Amino acid sequence: MGSSIESLRHSTSHILAAAVKKLYPKVQLAIGPAVENGFYYDFGNLKISEEDLIKIEEEMRNILKKDLSFKKEKVSKADARKRLKDQPYKIELLNDIKGDINFCKTGDVFEDLCSGPHVNSTSEIKHFKLLRIAGAYWKGDSNNVMLTRIYGTAFPSKKELDEYLKQLEEAEKRNHIKLGKELGIFMISDLVGKGLPIWLPKGNIIKEEVEKLAKEKEEKAGYVRVTTPHLAKKELYLKSGHLPYYQENMYPAMKMDDGEYYLKAMNCPHHHLIFKHSLRSYRDLPLRIAEYGTCYRNELSGTLAGLLRVRMLEMNDAHIYCTKEQIEEEFTNVIRLVQEYYKIFNLENYWFRLSKWNPKNKEKYINEPKNWEYCEDVLRRVLKKLKVKFIEADDEATFYGPKIDIQFKAVTGREETMSTIQLDFAAKERFELFYQDKDGKMNNDVFVIHRAPLSTHERFMAFLIEHYSGNFPLWLNPVQVKIVTVNDSNLKYANEFVKLLRDNNIRVELDDRTESISKKIRDAEVEKASLIVTIGNKEVENKTLAIRDKDGKVKFGLKVEDFLKTLVEDIKLRRC
Repeated sequence: MGSSIESLRHSTSHILAAAVKKLYPKVQLAIGPAVENGFYYDFGNLKISEEDLIKIEEEMRNILKKDLSFKKEKVSKADARKRLKDQPYKIELLNDIKGDINFCKTGDVFEDLCSGPHVNSTSEIKHFKLLRIAGAYWKGDSNNVMLTRIYGTAFPSKKELDEYLKQLEEAEKRNHIKLGKELGIFMISDLVGKGLPIWLPKGNIIKEEVEKLAKEKEEKAGYVRVTTPHLAKKELYLKSGHLPYYQENMYPAMKMDDGEYYLKAMNCPHHHLIFKHSLRSYRDLPLRIAEYGTCYRNELSGTLAGLLRVRMLEMNDAHIYCTKEQIEEEFTNVIRLVQEYYKIFNLENYWFRLSKWNPKNKEKYINEPKNWEYCEDVLRRVLKKLKVKFIEADDEATFYGPKIDIQFKAVTGREETMSTIQLDFAAKERFELFYQDKDGKMNNDVFVIHRAPLSTHERFMAFLIEHYSGNFPLWLNPVQVKIVTVNDSNLKYANEFVKLLRDNNIRVELDDRTESISKKIRDAEVEKASLIVTIGNKEVENKTLAIRDKDGKVKFGLKVEDFLKTLVEDIKLRRC
């Protein structure tokens, strides 16, 4: 985010706070930073609804009309404490400040504990919009009080603001929670609990098609499939390092008669045991172990959002056990596999991020400098060889090795990490991983590649719903063909056609309601069926079909065998 836009948005957050304080004098001020695409301000002792945002916006415009200047002022801690005597959150922030104390005054209407950056005058703030209200824990800690957060955005020009608001409107149309409900893909029940999606029949079809694709690709790439338990004893997670370092993200222990058990948060410890189960030769490497394993994360209820963040997740997971010399080829193959997947899904706007260690951060990273340097060089070489777009990020690796994140710019405008490929040179010590080398000696130099190119089913499904706006490609669509009849006299021919399609493993639904043909077609379009087949007297008489595609184009007089042949081939080849 550039400095000028940051100044504009941060200054607008001050105007928001000033307006809220004017309208609700007893409000308590917390923080109001600029963030990507906008700003927010957190307030205590404020109970408002979305409808109140219009009133707050009006008051903000009244303040802006006064053409007030933003001026920074250094004050003593004692003076600051007097000014903030009725603001407990600001006092807490003040106590944490070690250096200079800065206030920003907006004319004579508002002042805030803040060092900027700001614009010079309120006359520079013209194009803004308050967007929504959310709850936010003070300092992001669930043990603290829940504050009211108001989100907004601001841009230098009306055109930029309008374009962004239009993008938000389009994103809302594609919202996976909204479409998931409308299309019968998934549900979340309070009786089951937040973050625990239930896949409905149509959603389960999509989920299984994605899994089928992954299994096909991985089988061709030499992966072997396993299934591991949903829980394990405490000792396993102590050995893996999940306890105590990852314990806050795991569910509490279950005390059994033979020890303490935890729901698994990761599949890797189980896969390491599978590697150890047999004596491995150098001829066995690389060993690629894959699993659609179910994992559990103890996420706070306030952070859960549809399918994007859940408490139970199915991971397109695998671990590759290889020698140091095999790392480059295996990483290359994983990235090529990622590219194959994304080509099938017609996903284009993505890039890679090489996350590296920081040698000065001794507490965060395993102390193996030579391995760090070698592995980072190998991963960089792979990315360059494949000529993919990538950036490098310092001090963002995992504690046991460098990683490559796949970053996406979603159609909704949101940037997110779709999946991660991690290199691990700590597991060999923790789990005593060995293989017998060419000289017959036991070699402990085993490297592990963690990879889940299709992320979790939940996160990937959310992404696909929004990417396609619910209009899934033929091979993925729960309703590949919708048959609508003109009248009851067409039913015999329609049912024969339904049987033919089902015999060829094509997902088909028949609408034989006594509704008008136009209503049946509209309903099929709302359901987002890939193809709509209309059967009337003419089709029955000529033994043909009338086919309507997703663009609304209709072809009449198609022969059944020609249509079926094309349909089967398109599904088999997973054409978009």
